[in-house]
Amino acid sequence: MMMMSSKEFFNNLPPKECAKCGDHIEEMADCYSHKCEDCEGEIH
Repeated sequence: MMMMSSKEFFNNLPPKECAKCGDHIEEMADCYSHKCEDCEGEIH
C-alpha cells in the first residue's frame, strides 16, 4: 500500500463546517474558530 502525500491528504479533507449551524466556513491559515461569522457574532 502506497502512502498518500500530505498535499493529497489535505486536498481530500471535507470542507470545514460551523459547529453551531452547519454552514461551510471559509478556512484561513491562522483561523482556529469552529463557528461561522454569523454564529460568532450572535449575542446570547
